[in-house]
Amino acid sequence: MTHFKNKKVVVMGLGLHGGGVGVAKFFCSQEAKVLVTDLKTKKELKESIIQLRGLPIKYVLSRHKKEDFIEADLIIKNPDVPRDSIYLKIARENDVPIKTDISLFFGLSEAFIIGITGTKGKSTTATLIYQLLKTKYPDTFLAGNIGNSPLELLSKIKKDTKVVLELSSFELEDLEKSPQVAVITNIFPDHLNRYKNLKEYIETKKVIFKFQKKKDILVLNYNDSIVRKFSKSALSKVYFFSKEKLENEYNIKKFKLYGQHNFSNISAAVLVAELLKVPKQDIKKVIRFFRGVPYRQELIKEKNGVKYINDTTATMPEAVQEAIKTMGMRFPNSSIILIAGGVDKNLDYKKLAREIEKKVKELILLPGTASNKIKKELGKSVEISLVNSMKDAVKKSYKIAEKGDVVLLSPGAASFNLFKNEFDRGEQFNKCLKSLNI
Repeated sequence: MTHFKNKKVVVMGLGLHGGGVGVAKFFCSQEAKVLVTDLKTKKELKESIIQLRGLPIKYVLSRHKKEDFIEADLIIKNPDVPRDSIYLKIARENDVPIKTDISLFFGLSEAFIIGITGTKGKSTTATLIYQLLKTKYPDTFLAGNIGNSPLELLSKIKKDTKVVLELSSFELEDLEKSPQVAVITNIFPDHLNRYKNLKEYIETKKVIFKFQKKKDILVLNYNDSIVRKFSKSALSKVYFFSKEKLENEYNIKKFKLYGQHNFSNISAAVLVAELLKVPKQDIKKVIRFFRGVPYRQELIKEKNGVKYINDTTATMPEAVQEAIKTMGMRFPNSSIILIAGGVDKNLDYKKLAREIEKKVKELILLPGTASNKIKKELGKSVEISLVNSMKDAVKKSYKIAEKGDVVLLSPGAASFNLFKNEFDRGEQFNKCLKSLNI
């Protein structure tokens, strides 16, 4: 793969999730001339920059420079960068190719790709599919929105390699090719601060199967009315999963995961494994011991009879509703203290407010526009404490929690007013529990 040698490659958006780091490493390995540019400061990007130490990379930080987008041979944009960026417009006007690491991977890879998208459940479903497929196909990899760039896998990939890719709507925007197996977990209103309306968001999600061929496979959630209708516009073979089918065929009482949403995620993964001929006894063994992925309703600590649950990746109200319901299922005799709030993505909090009124003992709100919306919807129907930091939130929860209670961090909002991202928010929750000796 020598066609990148000495090419000027601009990595637009290094980010903090690991994807940008992987992209920069890949192009350095190809002997390209790599320039990383990001609107964040050197201090904000410190963790990512440390991982690139010693590599021949030029940096333009805290800003972008027009000339970098004119003189480049290729721009790899971070999926978070909006398509209408003025700098991308400059690149287009100068005929500079613009790709994401995902779109480039689809163009360069010979692997058999299983792509997973949806509003919720992507990481859990992708991770479980990966673990299931590994039992029959050891040469299987997991990448994408889950935190690592698939470009780093290219040197390891053969024709029979299977790659499981978690794909966000942002990553789907630039695709001109679809995976051989496409999975859609569900659709809820999300990212309406980026998309004009729900319809545009849905159309972006449909890209995962838009370019599929007749022999390809589309796996859809029968329980989701929006997703179910996608079958009408599919050219590929369509298969439906449902949590009812899972409950009929597997002993869900033995699962380590709880909640209807997780039964749906497991059902999707099981169907993919069955379609790809994974033996049933191996499927049963894997799903019985699968505990999910970090930061998704994760039990972090129990002290003085109080359980502390980290669900920081719940960045939309529907995810919090599901978390509250699942806590009721896991801990039926417990009261819930909910830590929520943050930055609004132009979402509706009415239904979440009703769920909070029914099930939450006390609400602790982090600052932000979403918090203001939640507070307005609730009025005086629930005891609300306003805090300014995660440390204050954890302190407050510890003070008011009684034996048997559940303290649930499930924000239902974006995090970037106080934290680097939702994972930083979750990490700070864990650190506060530790530092306060909770």
